[in-house]
Amino acid sequence: MTKLDQFESVFRSASKAVFEYERIAVKSVLVVTDQDSDAAARTGEQVARFLGVLDGADFRVVGGSEFGSVPELLDLVEDHRPDLICTYRHLHSDSWRWPYTLGEYVDVLTQVTTTPVVVLPHPESMRASDHALQQTGVVMAMTDHLTGDARLVNYAVRLTAPQGRLFLTHIEDESTFERYIDTISRIPSIETDDARKELLARLIKEPDDYIQSCRAVLREEGLDLTVTSVVRLGQHLREYRNLIEEHQVDLLVFNTKDDEQLAMHGLAYPLAVELRQVPLLMI
Repeated sequence: MTKLDQFESVFRSASKAVFEYERIAVKSVLVVTDQDSDAAARTGEQVARFLGVLDGADFRVVGGSEFGSVPELLDLVEDHRPDLICTYRHLHSDSWRWPYTLGEYVDVLTQVTTTPVVVLPHPESMRASDHALQQTGVVMAMTDHLTGDARLVNYAVRLTAPQGRLFLTHIEDESTFERYIDTISRIPSIETDDARKELLARLIKEPDDYIQSCRAVLREEGLDLTVTSVVRLGQHLREYRNLIEEHQVDLLVFNTKDDEQLAMHGLAYPLAVELRQVPLLMI
């Protein structure tokens, strides 16, 4: 390695992304159901209690008779222009019995609109955790690339109840990491054990530093919450399922949009389909 390369490596190593706090404004919430007016009103009340952290927001409820197709639902969203949409899996469908999708309404809603969507367990599925839909005292932001993702963190902060606990998590994919190490092991000029140790340390350090930045900025802003860091190597689905159960997480927050494709972000969809027991905020 030349001295120039060494200098560049040191310089880049010292460069750190710093979290920038922005309070997310949520003045209106559109609660979408496929129920009759009485049941829809009860669902709206339940959602308002669950999202009590959004004190002062206007909660508007849509019943099942108000739309009968995806285009009609999108028109309703366009008419109301909410800051947040809240609905549940398998809207206007019996497919909740076979938990392999979110249902066509929710699939389209999360991808076509720019409005973040809270997706609840289906009310008839009986899959919700005992603590689900009570409050947002424990919120988890999850990703495989947390560093620099201020929008994800800010949404998670906004939905965490006062005196609540916010988990900022970064799970580095174990199978991808092992594939890289296997490739490195075939290059004679690189010592594999050193590469494994140093690469993993670097992969872990960057998101951990960013979370420390988040913690410091949120403390300066005077926000009354506890920030907990979870940065590790592992298998995404297994790790998140275990974390949800261990900490009784009330709300999961993750990105769904991908600028380079129409389909949902690669990590998001399997997580959304598999993690059915708690509400999800898909942004």
